[in-house]
Amino acid sequence: MAELPADAQTAHPLHATDRELVDQLLAAHEPSDGQLVDLGRLLMRYSGFPGAHDLQDDLEKTLRLWGLSREQLNARCRAIWAAGFRPGAGAVPQAVGSGFDTADQDSP
Repeated sequence: MAELPADAQTAHPLHATDRELVDQLLAAHEPSDGQLVDLGRLLMRYSGFPGAHDLQDDLEKTLRLWGLSREQLNARCRAIWAAGFRPGAGAVPQAVGSGFDTADQDSP
């Protein structure tokens, strides 16, 4: 491996949140459309990045576990997007906050 310059960025700013997502992808045996798209975008995000080798290795491992090549993944992702997939579409809205913290204020 080539020596990196001293000022090279090796820690990705999204490493912590991406780590959680990669762990979820590794645990998936039958990936959903959203998981396939997530794998594709993360592979693109970290392609050529000089650090985050743990994520890069696990992304490649996920491809192997799902029995896909990058070309096959890209083809499936293109088909998913062409079929109208949009991230978060169809997600169940979640209530924000609760009445619990105001319940005591309503009492006499």
